[in-house]
Amino acid sequence: MMLMKRVFVLFLALAAFFSSCSGATIKDYSIKLVAQYPHDDKAYTQGLFFYDGCLYESTGQYAHSTLRRVDLESGKVEKKVNFARKYFGEGSVALNGNIYVLTWTNKMLFVYDADSLSFVKGYSYPREGWGLTTDGKQLIASDGTSTLYFFDENISLQKTLKVTADGRPVHYLNELEYIDGKIWANVYMTDMIVIIDPADGKVVGRIDCRGLLPASLRTDETDVLNGIAYEPESGRIFLTGKNWPRLYEVEIIKSSK
Repeated sequence: MMLMKRVFVLFLALAAFFSSCSGATIKDYSIKLVAQYPHDDKAYTQGLFFYDGCLYESTGQYAHSTLRRVDLESGKVEKKVNFARKYFGEGSVALNGNIYVLTWTNKMLFVYDADSLSFVKGYSYPREGWGLTTDGKQLIASDGTSTLYFFDENISLQKTLKVTADGRPVHYLNELEYIDGKIWANVYMTDMIVIIDPADGKVVGRIDCRGLLPASLRTDETDVLNGIAYEPESGRIFLTGKNWPRLYEVEIIKSSK
């Protein structure tokens, strides 16, 4: 009952936030479906990204967390690392030939070689791990709050950034992706993605992704939208969710409102 109450309160808070953040500086977008691909519906997606033309994904849940290289067209796993049962995998990203993977509450961050997926090293990590991306120079992480953390490859914190929309903090920032100089973030428990200016933390756009996964493909195991991948060579954008059976290529459309 307590969990249901917390979820309901969270839903109300987020609904109020998104309905009220209608300032002129925040642009509204919708999505247009371009193509769809198979996705492992047992994959509790936490991180999703392209690196050197390959699609990578990190998945969560105790005893089921993985890092994997995935064939886009077929959805088949080409190479996979299984985490120890005690670890709950979270966001991931590649930088300078290495893949960094957060854990949720284990206070560890793991580093793997991007080509072989062999283990390189582990770091102690001081907070909950949620989402992870990079601007090509620094790693950028979320922890479920309204704060983003910037740190170097040795996990030395460089700065923090408070994310706001119309002056209000935006909580529950989850999976991250860096696209065209902006940070995109899934907002946990919603079908919204916010676009954040890394210079000042202000939300400059929000993307309504409701209806992306049709009701006909949902099961009792289907969870929330979570997973943004940008392919820089083509400019294509891909979205999926936790235990979703599809990975979607989408086009972002500016609202006429």
